[in-house]
Amino acid sequence: MIGTISAWLWWDRLWLPGNLTWADLEDEEGLVYARASHLYATVPYALVFLVVRYLFERLIAAPLAASIGITENPRYKVEHNAVLDHYFSTKSKHPRQADIDGLCKKCSYSNRQVERWFRRRRNQDRPGVLKKFREASWRLVFYLAAFVGGIIALYDKPWFHNLREMWNGYPRQSMLESQYCYYIVEMSFYLSLVLRITFDVKRKDFKEQIVHHWATLTLLAFSWCGNYIRVGTLVMLIHDSSDILLESAKIFNYAKWKRTCNGIFVVFAAVFIGTRLIIFPFWIIHCTWVYPPDYYPPFFGYYFFNFMLVILLMLHIFWAYLILRMVKMFVFGSLTKDERSDNEEDEETSVTEDNDGHVKVTNGCGAGGGANHH
Repeated sequence: MIGTISAWLWWDRLWLPGNLTWADLEDEEGLVYARASHLYATVPYALVFLVVRYLFERLIAAPLAASIGITENPRYKVEHNAVLDHYFSTKSKHPRQADIDGLCKKCSYSNRQVERWFRRRRNQDRPGVLKKFREASWRLVFYLAAFVGGIIALYDKPWFHNLREMWNGYPRQSMLESQYCYYIVEMSFYLSLVLRITFDVKRKDFKEQIVHHWATLTLLAFSWCGNYIRVGTLVMLIHDSSDILLESAKIFNYAKWKRTCNGIFVVFAAVFIGTRLIIFPFWIIHCTWVYPPDYYPPFFGYYFFNFMLVILLMLHIFWAYLILRMVKMFVFGSLTKDERSDNEEDEETSVTEDNDGHVKVTNGCGAGGGANHH
């Protein structure tokens, strides 16, 4: 059974043009081809990333946050109530009005007291600004290092300057050591994000983040096995370029450097639109869709690879919509929170209550939590 599945999975026609087989991609003197077994290394390296991240956040990011005045604000700890706790844990964190009325009768609380209890209980679990700062700092360091490494690996390659060179000799293109390192590092990092995603700050686009991470890993893994390595390195470089600015804007926002935060966010929006909605579809996807048929007949791998690129493009459009909404509100002076943040998680909108239970809202820097785009 396993042998049959493996035979179908690695069927030549799925991965290679019709006139080639895996036997044509055997290593020989001076030529080393990508192998699926090379990707096994991403698992231990992802675990290494988790350990390094843990040490970085506590030994570097936390002291850095303290040095620029970022501290955790004291949280109001809600009083224990067995009935409300049970409902909060097992049913919903946002009870409907009919449920609130029922809870009032069970607890002998007023309607306002129950609403206040749930609001405070939700805020009690909300991730603090220090946690957000540590996460943003870690991602900034990685994206910056990966981008610089990508430039070093690609700047002297002919396909970096002429996209048609990507298909010269495909798929018999020897793997370079720099490409191997670039791929393993990037895939290990994204795998570490998947392993940590349930523990990191959650936002409204939590599901889109999961789709993005898995789509990215699938795309990179398929491009590696199908020897679309040249395209894959360019895709990674494009994505890392705007992520550097995004994480920088977040860090300055948490430090309450409002003008710097807003300025970087505007630059980030421009770079994001330029790389993800212009260069990515009109250069990269155009290159993978239009040029290959000049070199070989289309096959399953050709269609599947382009399909995964279009999935990423759809996610880019979704995030670009949120970013443009933020820019619009920023320009007209009404930006109060990150469009992809849940209210309960939004550090930029500080919700407090007076003794009478009235809600007060204080707005901070607009670029706030920022969207996390890969």
